[in-house]
Amino acid sequence: MKTRASMVSVSSLAGIAGLVALAVGGQAYAQEQVVKIGHSGPLSGPNAFAGKDNENGVRLAVEELNAKKLSVGGKTLKFELVSEDDQCDAKTGVSVAQKFVDDGVKFVMGPYCSGVAIPASRIYSDGGTMVSTVGTNPKVTQGGYKNLYRIIASDNQIGSSMAVYAAKVLKVKKVGVIDDRTAFGQGLAEEFTKEAKKQGLTVVGQEFTTDKAVDFTAILTNMKSKAPEAIFFGGYAPQAAPMARQMKQLAVPGKLLGGDTVCSPATGKLGGDAVNDLVFCAQGGSMLEKAQTGPAFKEKFKKRFNADPDAYAASYYDQVLFIGESMKKANSIDPDKVGAELYKTTYKGVAATYAYDDKGNMKQAPITVFTFKNEAPVPIASY
Repeated sequence: MKTRASMVSVSSLAGIAGLVALAVGGQAYAQEQVVKIGHSGPLSGPNAFAGKDNENGVRLAVEELNAKKLSVGGKTLKFELVSEDDQCDAKTGVSVAQKFVDDGVKFVMGPYCSGVAIPASRIYSDGGTMVSTVGTNPKVTQGGYKNLYRIIASDNQIGSSMAVYAAKVLKVKKVGVIDDRTAFGQGLAEEFTKEAKKQGLTVVGQEFTTDKAVDFTAILTNMKSKAPEAIFFGGYAPQAAPMARQMKQLAVPGKLLGGDTVCSPATGKLGGDAVNDLVFCAQGGSMLEKAQTGPAFKEKFKKRFNADPDAYAASYYDQVLFIGESMKKANSIDPDKVGAELYKTTYKGVAATYAYDDKGNMKQAPITVFTFKNEAPVPIASY
């Protein structure tokens, strides 16, 4: 039979063991530092395919950083992905930005849409959050906000490159221009038009639509009467695809040209065989197939998500790894100190070599021109 003394002794030992376990667990927890990586993008609506692709690029990088067990200030960094749907809508995107700031998220990947990135950047800057966006409108990096990075080529590079391609390679003389009146589409079309005129091309007509439209019969009929040899569209894949179909149906002459958002498998899925050899587009980044680590990245991405990477998965992936490496170099997770490393160093990623000017633009942003074969984007050349 147990005596009272022995019971006290046993319970005391149990209590001590519990305290030791708590101490050990607490010590392990204290040696770990959680770093939240936010992602803001369209996870619903017509551009959800792009938002999910971008999110997966971030997720893959986060998983790889966690496997590396980076140590900063004597603590192992544990990266956590926090993703929000900004719907490519300015009001929603600003709310997402405020939520991230309020939740202490200091590193955000996105927004995808320029119309969201421009107003949200002030919220992030005021909150001390670093932003890495693929918003291509030149205004995105003209607000004077620090720790804001554009991780691909801007509209002036993408739009002008398509104008040069139209003049030098496609050898066209007359072009039409259509834009969807979004910050992105309008800015891209303006840059194309500006460079087209420099290249000696005649802009025979300019038409406008919206980023919700699916019927372009009226504006294409009007454009057809002016006989353009190519039409440049400033807008997104959900509009470019039906536009290509309707160009075929109406026998509108010439090619359909576009920017990075048109260089998506979604254009082929939505447009079917109408896009083949009709659609030409320019996208920031080099040809993954010919990049040194491109094929390995594509294989890794496909294995993890059972899908091929779309336009900017590799760019998001690269930037997250660059941020992780910069944290290690700075021995800090403070955005200002990490940002200082980003500005002074260069990182060779899958899609590009990353180095930023004082406005947060890439110093040398490669651009690849694509066309469509068998309803899929096929790279033609990188510049």
